[in-house]
Amino acid sequence: MTRIGRSDLDVFPLSLGGNVFGWTADRDTSFEILDAFHAGGGNFIDTADAYSAFAPGNSGGESETIIGEWLASRKPQNVVVATKVSKHPDFPGLSPANVRAAAEASARRLGVDTIDLYYAHYDDPDVPLDEIVAGFSDLVTDGLVRYTAVSNFTADRIRSWISLAQAGGSDLPIAIQPHYNLVHRNDVEEHILPLAEEFDLGIVPYYALAAGFLTGKYRSTDAAGQSSPRARGAAKYATPQGLAIVDALAEIGAAHGVSIAATALGWLRAQPAVVAPIASASRPEQVQDLLDGARLQLTVDEIAELDRVSAWTTPA
Repeated sequence: MTRIGRSDLDVFPLSLGGNVFGWTADRDTSFEILDAFHAGGGNFIDTADAYSAFAPGNSGGESETIIGEWLASRKPQNVVVATKVSKHPDFPGLSPANVRAAAEASARRLGVDTIDLYYAHYDDPDVPLDEIVAGFSDLVTDGLVRYTAVSNFTADRIRSWISLAQAGGSDLPIAIQPHYNLVHRNDVEEHILPLAEEFDLGIVPYYALAAGFLTGKYRSTDAAGQSSPRARGAAKYATPQGLAIVDALAEIGAAHGVSIAATALGWLRAQPAVVAPIASASRPEQVQDLLDGARLQLTVDEIAELDRVSAWTTPA
């Protein structure tokens, strides 16, 4: 287990992404995935109130509802659930009144009195930041939320949030959820990680497997010609450097008897301030790779090789 920032939340070093629940994984399949993850030692689940409003026929909240039904059915011990606010069609933005209403709706769907970890999913330039900070602080004071966090905020905005919280005597966020993986490194490493280390914030990266590219499923530059949305999302990474990264992952993974995906997660876990990468599974049989990725210990030389092959420099 590992600790999220300054909190008392002890979590498995891999967070199960709930974005697929109610979308590419129906209720029964989602239960099987959650069962397999928990049976393997997993206790950290990530979702958002907007999941999966983007899917035809859905209106948002489907993932939270499934997770809540699983929690009620299985009654697992010491499970930590993180959810997010700002993108649900009925609760857009980060005004204090909206955030409170959204948090109450999320708690009902999850079947909990208190949300363990509550993220501002995206920044909201239409609401003064001091109001956003105060609104989140009030949720903690009132016991609706244990800890707050931010996702998709710039380093400057996170620093401003922290300054306002310190000035107002509010609890600081304990985590940042950025887009971070072996093919998307620079912004996080240059701007977010130093901030996280300065203020003892845990990094919980999303897109840990780069839309599936870092599973090794796409091993040539013709990924763009594949028809599925996931393949199209991975296509932009199917460059000569991207394919070299996958080749390196395959070689290192083979030495440990684990998959390319598990190796990519192992590298991400080894980065400064990273607490638990987020990765999802649409089928129960995919969960083992996630569990392997949470336990894999790469050598210093293996990490250095993956750092080298994935390094990005500004073109001359």
